Amino acid sequence: MAVKVPLWHHYLQAIRSREVSQVQDFQRAEDILLTVLERVHALDPRFLVDYSHHLEAFQFALRSSDDPLDMQVLLRVDTSALLIEELGTSESGGGPVLCRLGIPREATNLEPWMTEDVFSASSEGNAECCGYIVPSKVLRVLKDLLVAAIVHCKHHSLIAPGSLSATSLQEEQLHLSLLVSSGWRKIRFNVMPVLRRKGDVPGLCSARLTAGFPEGALRRIVSYGADLVPASTQHWRTCTGYLLTQLLGELGTLQGHRLDSLALLDRVNHEHWRAGGHESGLTFDHLKNALLWACALFPAPEDWAELQGAVYRVLVVLLCCLATGTMPNVLHPGLDLLLGSGLDLGRVYQQAEGFARQPEAALRIHATHVGRSPPPRVGHGVKALLQLPASDPTYWATAYFDVLLDKFQVFTIQDADRIAGMQSIFRKSKSLGSMDSRAAEDGLLLESGGGASGALGVPQAV
Repeated sequence: MAVKVPLWHHYLQAIRSREVSQVQDFQRAEDILLTVLERVHALDPRFLVDYSHHLEAFQFALRSSDDPLDMQVLLRVDTSALLIEELGTSESGGGPVLCRLGIPREATNLEPWMTEDVFSASSEGNAECCGYIVPSKVLRVLKDLLVAAIVHCKHHSLIAPGSLSATSLQEEQLHLSLLVSSGWRKIRFNVMPVLRRKGDVPGLCSARLTAGFPEGALRRIVSYGADLVPASTQHWRTCTGYLLTQLLGELGTLQGHRLDSLALLDRVNHEHWRAGGHESGLTFDHLKNALLWACALFPAPEDWAELQGAVYRVLVVLLCCLATGTMPNVLHPGLDLLLGSGLDLGRVYQQAEGFARQPEAALRIHATHVGRSPPPRVGHGVKALLQLPASDPTYWATAYFDVLLDKFQVFTIQDADRIAGMQSIFRKSKSLGSMDSRAAEDGLLLESGGGASGALGVPQAV
């Protein structure tokens, strides 16, 4: 282990060396975009400039990937005055809940949203609702405003020539894509109209997370409500992106390697699993969601005290999600973040498991790190164990993931209750045929206690 620890930390130092320049790049690009959006607001006061992105630069500094960033344009409308009609999910099992934003017949102060450019009158004879705010129309108006604002800003030298490209605005998407130049690099933003829905939002769940975050943080963050963003030409959907970024900021106030584990995995994902960003694969948001689940499942500070162990806590959650083909949104467990992603989950799983079994090759930054790799941490067949929560959700618990950590030889917790929980989960899992026969063969009764790697007798192949 003495040979491995410096390698993990050297890799982390290489990531950290880029953080200051990452923040500067983001801030330059953000300044350009905010200048344009301020002009959009001047042209049409219905569209507000959202300056509450103080955590976006911090989040961008953690990333190695070049995936597009979301830039919200808030709509100046009181959502509590609207009729939010929920219509069910967009896809079977795990898709976001769709809704329509209706304007009551007796509404006041909503006249700006009843004009033809954003509004469609109801033809259903609804006694309460006179019509709906249509996302495709809102996007069309915002697109025209962005073009006009960019022309104005360039003409008056408010932004530098070549700093922003609007060619991608012609794409028919549920957002508006803008490429912003920030020094030597270009950052793509997905500009999208957003309605901030205050108060309690059906489906948001914070109970499972409370132990892993500072006291009161979950209650405060969830009280913000969730955003509504375009889901189709006619429908809106709930989006928790803003809340998840707030949660990530809370993790930055805690001691340990929580955020370091995210930064490290994102770089490995970008450079090795996605071939430098040339192939499709997991996004930063996928990895962020896995980290937030890991923080909920491993709330003890000692779980995050050592870098390698911290990375593996996120890895076991990620592997379980890939093996079962489901990644529940940490704030909205009924939503599946892998649904509709179009990813080859089998390929991505093999990449992630390969790293978990033998991470040293991916952690070598230059030739001075070339050397013999230790033997794999675990043999083939771990996927059967990782798939257990698909058939029985009760496995989605700390004790189950502790079993996985021990299987990858990174469980070092000495807490007696944690060890007892592992024993109980492993006895339950022995009911599976393959595990039962292996356990019987090896005589693994889990009576030995202790928390060192392998001490619990978890078999090294399933």
